[in-house]
Amino acid sequence: MQLGLDGKTALITGASQGIGEGLARAFAEEGVNLHLTARNADNLERIKSEIQAVSPVSITLHPLDITKPEACQQLSDMVGDIDILINNAGAIPSGNLFEIDEASWRQGWELKVMGYINLCRIFYAKMKEKSEGVIINNIGNGGEVFDANYIAGTTGNASLMAFTRALGGASLSDGVRVVGVNPGPVKTERIVNILKKRAKTFLGDESRYTEYVENFPLHRPAHVHEVTDLIVFLASYRSGYTSGTIITVDGGISSRRSIA
Repeated sequence: MQLGLDGKTALITGASQGIGEGLARAFAEEGVNLHLTARNADNLERIKSEIQAVSPVSITLHPLDITKPEACQQLSDMVGDIDILINNAGAIPSGNLFEIDEASWRQGWELKVMGYINLCRIFYAKMKEKSEGVIINNIGNGGEVFDANYIAGTTGNASLMAFTRALGGASLSDGVRVVGVNPGPVKTERIVNILKKRAKTFLGDESRYTEYVENFPLHRPAHVHEVTDLIVFLASYRSGYTSGTIITVDGGISSRRSIA
């Protein structure tokens, strides 16, 4: 299937690892020129080098912390006009209400929740001017699975789901599409760390984290490409009537309901 993305330009936040890194590689395969931002400059340089070894796309790196004052506007000034914004930065800490203090809660939300909102505000305005553009918010199924042991994340993700639906519900009137994606557990370093923390807390041994994996659909987390391939499709004209909605990729975890 031809996605018609060749020559487009995308900004991907949180692009130095995990899903963000996978997105950079997947969009490059479709001929999309890239602006990549994250705090880890070394990882960004590695990813750029590896992509450019196999792809002719343009890649510009912006190593910065988008929680800093004016950072989002500075990023916008450096990037200029883009066709696609992928909000992907941020990992809200896991833990219950008493383990996540106010400072940690605010820090996690400043990067992910407010980071997504601030970048949407800036780039939506640019896209509206030319009546064209796509914004995809990579959120997480924690917004649908209300977990007391991930309370800051589940609350933050739920708010981003509402934000995405509200903004994307009317955005096609401006020629812009806004879509959310909710991955469940994905095979990245982050999910391993989360599961190890839970295994240590509830099982007394972090090495038993694989017992949680056995409970996942297909006894595994999602492969990165199972999320990134969807996002690339959603960014294309093939998905041109998709806006104001959330697509969940978690093997059915958030749909499991039982009366007993």
